[in-house]
Amino acid sequence: METARQVKKLKTPKEALQPIKSGQTVMVGGFGLSGTPITLLYHLLEMPVKDLTIISNNLGESNRGLGKLLLNRQIKKAIGSFFTSNRDAIAMWERGEVELELLPQGTLAEAIRAGGAGIGGFYTPTAVGTELAKGKEERVIDGKRYIFEKALKADVALIKAYKADELGNLIYWKTADNFNSIMATAADYVVAQVDEIVPVGALSPEEIKTPHLYVDALVLNEHLPVE
Repeated sequence: METARQVKKLKTPKEALQPIKSGQTVMVGGFGLSGTPITLLYHLLEMPVKDLTIISNNLGESNRGLGKLLLNRQIKKAIGSFFTSNRDAIAMWERGEVELELLPQGTLAEAIRAGGAGIGGFYTPTAVGTELAKGKEERVIDGKRYIFEKALKADVALIKAYKADELGNLIYWKTADNFNSIMATAADYVVAQVDEIVPVGALSPEEIKTPHLYVDALVLNEHLPVE
């Protein structure tokens, strides 16, 4: 990497997270703890923001990842697929301290993708006839029942990538991509935590998953422990 002056999007965690305000909707990449932007979450803990709506596959684990923000009472609502990996999330939900909205995992991914594509929503047969379908529009198409799912968008996306070039083009490390690359398209402001920043041209165009136009800020991974 050359100098910070030449990488216009490179910021300190505090600078990159400064635009986040209380009450906003924030997408956070990760599947379990894989692909989770731990550095960004640790620094978000230090900010006076609360009442956040988090869109993420899960809420980390007890006092790990997003679980730290949950215990810090910064999360008002979470939209995701698998919350039972965090026993604190379930206990707080039972006490009415956090709202949890469940979506099937494929529906969650497609809703984020739709948000990034500018699509208002889509019809899916997944969850028809279950508790998750209550209150949702239902249609029969070619003899099959479908429910309508709204697209998901966010004010902010906090994502984790493997490498960025100096413009902000991103590549991901294998399955640590998970929800990160689609979240980059579905938020108004995107912060990418990366392990390394390389010169423009060092990344093959074929391996770039997120074009730099989607990325507003880059933060170098501080390699903090997940504990």
